[in-house]
Amino acid sequence: MAELVFTPYKASSQCLLCRGTKMLCGRSYCPILARSSALAKSVEAVTGLNLDGLTPPSLFVGRYGYPKVYAGPLLLPPRQDAAVYDSPDLWQNISIFDLIAMRSSLIRGKYPVSVRRPEGRMVDYIQELALAPVPAEVEAVFEKEPRGTIALDEDVQPMGPSAELKDLKVYGVKGDRTAEAVTSDTDLDATHGMLELYSRGLSVYRIQKILSAGLLGVKKDRKLVPTRWAITAVDDTTSKALLERAKEFPEVSEYSLYVSESMDNTYMVLLMPGKWEYELVEAWYPGSTWNAFGSSVEIYSSYEAYQGRKTYAEIGGCYYAGRLAVVEALMRLRRQARVVILREAREGYILPVGVWHVRENVRRALSGQPMKFSTLGEALEAIGNRGTVSLRDWISHSRILFDSLHRKTLLDYT
Repeated sequence: MAELVFTPYKASSQCLLCRGTKMLCGRSYCPILARSSALAKSVEAVTGLNLDGLTPPSLFVGRYGYPKVYAGPLLLPPRQDAAVYDSPDLWQNISIFDLIAMRSSLIRGKYPVSVRRPEGRMVDYIQELALAPVPAEVEAVFEKEPRGTIALDEDVQPMGPSAELKDLKVYGVKGDRTAEAVTSDTDLDATHGMLELYSRGLSVYRIQKILSAGLLGVKKDRKLVPTRWAITAVDDTTSKALLERAKEFPEVSEYSLYVSESMDNTYMVLLMPGKWEYELVEAWYPGSTWNAFGSSVEIYSSYEAYQGRKTYAEIGGCYYAGRLAVVEALMRLRRQARVVILREAREGYILPVGVWHVRENVRRALSGQPMKFSTLGEALEAIGNRGTVSLRDWISHSRILFDSLHRKTLLDYT
């Protein structure tokens, strides 16, 4: 193989770094999200000012204007399968446009609140719904008819149009003793609250809602958490705690390659012998979401060594969602490893659908049967044959793959 130069950030556009959140291009809006919204026109799910329907249950807490934000439930007309509308773990075989069609039916009812003083009847409803394990009935009265395009975000699942709530009533909310037992402990800090809920079997999706609704933490510190921040907080907190245990396990003894395909994305997860290291490398094709206006494949990566990271990952929430899925698998295997996730996002992936897509695809890949190899060369050959990004590009943008091929450790000399 010809000599390679490690270039983790070369040829990476501002859009891959920004993903509609930092406005690095200097505009007051994201042209990619504007394009995506135009492609995903919202269905007219509600006419008039009243809605008698259901919530999956689901809620959303915004971040714009923080600490004064809009918060409220996601609502939809009566559906027998309402729960699936907010259950990403059930979306494995859904197409991108079927997902958009489904999620566009969810109307975001919103109400202005202060995150630091979460009080009032609307907040009470939000918190009840955050604890509920099954759909609940709702009666909503809006200030104006819900209108607008579907809301798209890199981290959060798509939502339909929004409208400010004039009144809301919630019926048939069923409590969850497990969740209530943890959230009623007002001496337990938020980190340990998240971990306790996870250890008791609650999905990360339910824990995200509970954290977002201001139901975790020491009583005086409790506040609403914007949904986008809550998603990453739960992924980061739970994966770090599991990782401390996984680091006590022996290392894997061979190279294992796991693969998952979804929405014109390919995820390849490579487990390699060695102590814990982790990296997510993403390749975005021209026409794909975050390379919508590009003319060549853009590649970006985020990495952590055995000691972890001290700064927020360049790639953003996808990094932490993938890490959680990886560490969950290592806990099942009772092993630690050096791990590289290689993601190809091709032209058919034209709309952002949320970091659940990374989490669930890595989970699905790692729950399947891997291809096993005795050498790194064999594993890399399989990667080169499976994907469409050149092997040279993967290696030159991956710190772990590059180091494995070109750098020796002290153990190589003993």
